Amino acid sequence: MIWNPNKECMSRDEMHALQSRRLQKLVNYVYHNVPFYRNKMQEMDLSPEDIKSIDDIVKLPFTTKQDLRDNYPYGLQAAPPSEIVRVHASSGTTGNPTIVGYTRKDLAVWSEVMARCLTAYGITRNDTFSVSYGYGLFTGGLGAHYGVENLGATVIPTSTGNTEKHIRLIRDLKITGIACTPSYALYLAETLDKMGLTKDDISLRIGAFGAEPWTENMRKEIEERLGLKGYNLYGLSEIMGPGVSHECECQNGSHICEDHFYPEIINPETLEQLPYGTQGELVFTTLTKEGMPVLRYRTKDLCTLMEGTCACGRTAVRMGRIMGRSDDMLIIRGINVFPSQVESVILECNEFEPQYMLIVDRVNNLDTLQVQVELRKDFFSADVGGMLALKKRLADKLKSVLSISADVRLMEPGSIERSQGKSKRVIDNRKL
Repeated sequence: MIWNPNKECMSRDEMHALQSRRLQKLVNYVYHNVPFYRNKMQEMDLSPEDIKSIDDIVKLPFTTKQDLRDNYPYGLQAAPPSEIVRVHASSGTTGNPTIVGYTRKDLAVWSEVMARCLTAYGITRNDTFSVSYGYGLFTGGLGAHYGVENLGATVIPTSTGNTEKHIRLIRDLKITGIACTPSYALYLAETLDKMGLTKDDISLRIGAFGAEPWTENMRKEIEERLGLKGYNLYGLSEIMGPGVSHECECQNGSHICEDHFYPEIINPETLEQLPYGTQGELVFTTLTKEGMPVLRYRTKDLCTLMEGTCACGRTAVRMGRIMGRSDDMLIIRGINVFPSQVESVILECNEFEPQYMLIVDRVNNLDTLQVQVELRKDFFSADVGGMLALKKRLADKLKSVLSISADVRLMEPGSIERSQGKSKRVIDNRKL
């Protein structure tokens, strides 16, 4: 199913022309309404008239999260305060929060792109959908909520919290779809087990999972334990929120709503634009946003872009799975390590729960990596020899993937703290 065939199946020439018109309008808009961008462009001896097509986007300056924080709270806002009808914000745990204002038109676009995502997953107006992202300043809850309403399905604004009550609602209201983080989906599955229920007792069939990196192995784990089909949902508050891209039934990359969000891949070191198919840092320009539009925003997410018409009929550029974030990447003894690599190894082993923690430290000027992983109940044993053999097997697998040795610690079932929001997988004591 396709929500908006006119935009989602547009020919590449038509999309190029639309993006070019929208970029010209955007650049003129921010130049005259956002001093930050006007100053940047003047420093580069660049005027709005120099942007004649979407191909000229490489001439424009980049925007970083630090730029947003430096201009806190409203320095990058383009629309007047009287036009802003909602404000969202990031957590601000590492500095000033990122404040994002939305106009009425922005919210309409957001509802539109989220409806595209949900339709691609197979959600219809006959479904009952639980939005289990956090509501409030975080964009996940309300972003998904208004998309479900726009589609015409029934929305249940469960958020996170009382998980047992949530599961009773899933069962009793015959909820068929859910949006949440992958880690919360696993927490739901664990709670389902504790309540003596199985996937056969509930009616879930579709899950929209995002807000944190996850692997194919984690997808399979969630699908098996909750009895649903899991789809990737991507977004970030600086661009819009959830709905920037989404998988379809083919699950061959995530379709970007590129009539609203223009994607690029750049080399994070040289900042040069890279061709499709090359892994690099994902960059977005908001082509239609009024409240707080951004030019060439550096997401720090590492992935590839793919072009070509999908078997589903959509023509939009697709982004591959996020392989990590350039700022979340751990460099341990000169080796690049992503938590997703560790997760993939753990989930290949039946003995472990998908619950782990990486603890990085420095001892005698040498980086150390400890991997704490939780055993499943069926494999937790007092057999010391068996536990040592299992520990060695996991350590060997990790070394073959990471190219460095890790100190593996086998943890008792239920001992690693669970998260109902974004999971924290890394403690890097070298930064303390």
